[in-house]
Amino acid sequence: MQSYTIGQAARLLGVSPDTARRWADAGRVATHRDAGGRRLIDGRDLAALSVEIARTGVEDDISYTSARNAFPGIVTAVKLGDVAAQVEIQAGPHRLVSLLTREAVEELGLEVGAEATARVKSTNVHIDRA
Repeated sequence: MQSYTIGQAARLLGVSPDTARRWADAGRVATHRDAGGRRLIDGRDLAALSVEIARTGVEDDISYTSARNAFPGIVTAVKLGDVAAQVEIQAGPHRLVSLLTREAVEELGLEVGAEATARVKSTNVHIDRA
């Protein structure tokens, strides 16, 4: 399972590192320490928090922008069929859903908690694994 530092989590959630740290201190998301002493958040816990934040909003008034139609975020759901798949990414306040082949999902190693970027061109959404 992929883990994220407080800074990485903050970037994916669209908040400041101080806000992410306060949330961890308040128990809103569980953390653990690596061998170097850094606080880490498990990907599944971060995915759950990102969905909660999207539903309830954040305390800070933050403006969100898309640079060149790229939406970095965290995978919150993967539904695999025999040939096709559906991947959901929470990118700050934006929920993006992409339909792609099962083979592409497996090659990219997409799973809940993985960092990924949704790229939008016209009506197509492409996903890059971070």
